[in-house]
Amino acid sequence: MTEFMRSSDAFTWSMESDPRLRSTVVTVLLLDRSPDWDEVRDRFEHLSHELPMLRQIVVESPPPAPPRWQRSVDFDLDFHMRRVGIPAGGSFNDVLELARLGQMEDFDRARPLWKITLIEGLPDGQAAVLCVFHHALTDGVGGIQIAMTLFGLSPGLPSNDDEGQPVSRRAAFGDYWDTARYSVGLAGGALTGAMSAFPRLVVDGVRSPMRTLTTAMGLTGSVYRTVRPVNSTGSPPRTRRTTVRRLDVLKVPKPALREAAHRGGGALNDAFVAGVAGGIRIYHDKHGVDVSRLHLTMPINLRTEGDAPGGNRITLMRFDIPVDIADPAERIRRIHERTERVRNEQSLPHTQLIAGFLNRMPRWYIGSILRNVDFVASDVPGIPIPVQFGGAEVRMQYAFGPTIGAAVNVTLLTYVDTCALGIDVDSGAIPDVKLFTRCLQAGFDEVLGLAA
Repeated sequence: MTEFMRSSDAFTWSMESDPRLRSTVVTVLLLDRSPDWDEVRDRFEHLSHELPMLRQIVVESPPPAPPRWQRSVDFDLDFHMRRVGIPAGGSFNDVLELARLGQMEDFDRARPLWKITLIEGLPDGQAAVLCVFHHALTDGVGGIQIAMTLFGLSPGLPSNDDEGQPVSRRAAFGDYWDTARYSVGLAGGALTGAMSAFPRLVVDGVRSPMRTLTTAMGLTGSVYRTVRPVNSTGSPPRTRRTTVRRLDVLKVPKPALREAAHRGGGALNDAFVAGVAGGIRIYHDKHGVDVSRLHLTMPINLRTEGDAPGGNRITLMRFDIPVDIADPAERIRRIHERTERVRNEQSLPHTQLIAGFLNRMPRWYIGSILRNVDFVASDVPGIPIPVQFGGAEVRMQYAFGPTIGAAVNVTLLTYVDTCALGIDVDSGAIPDVKLFTRCLQAGFDEVLGLAA
């Protein structure tokens, strides 16, 4: 089974020529006790037969085709599932340390891009499950869909028709044949699209020339805003980017954050970004630095109900937000106005075409787009009810998204009525992580004060 990567997934994959842009995603489940390991293993064994990506590797293609997904000849489930114990006297900080190492490590490119580790020996008999996967496999919403299948909250995924068939070695010229087939299909699709769109464009141009011109100019401007490079960070002292990461967590009550968002005239995501922005402002105040606006990368979910959980159905939008507004209600309102404009950009339906264009750009240009972003904020709706995993109760779940060149990524993942924040920091930009976490807490206290 061979399948070419979608352009957005290929972009995620190819930008890792710069290790600072690595796209590893880490999630942590905190359990009340150790789960039944055999049951957990059986669930992943079954899931790997339903989701082809869990048994696939990435194979490079001859240009100009993108990399391909191909079934692994040597798939070994026990390579991807490990079980470790931390020393006596350990704590959740040891889990974060293992998660940090997973965040920084590259994958074995000869194997599928995921690993599961059961961590036992936490205080009071607790345990944790550490999940590490490459962002090319799926996005946050797709990951939650997979998790709901594992937790038994959704029906099984469609069966894989290729399962059970022998995995054969590729022919000597198979890569070139696939690339030729891809190129012909791409050219044919472009020609068909042009032929179908051209008559409508001509008719619209004759009937409403000014409106057609305005629409075309608006789309051009929207595409430019999507791909334009960012020449400098909004934070003057936070310019260094490294491959070293530090992780931390926070918990925020979901009902209070939603109420604060309502009182500020925004959605929960707006209150979340306002809390992060307030925390970053406070952090700069601690260091005697004034900032007014920062560059934000925000994933915009494009997934529809019929999409499979694999692959990325998001686009990364970069825009500036104000951080020097002390009034949290006003900050929420301004952020809401800004994010609503971004969510209605004309370029969003053309995400795959834009990603395909970026895949052909020099890597230094991609770095210039991403490395001057100040922070990433991602809001992922999680599991709405308490669940069990292998007979153990899930007490909390955290997600740590990749920084992809920014100083920090703060990912909100909800669980029941809690917003769990996973904080992934580039320590070259933010060396004092504990201080940064305390400043984030203060930023969210400002926002939550609206709901008091």
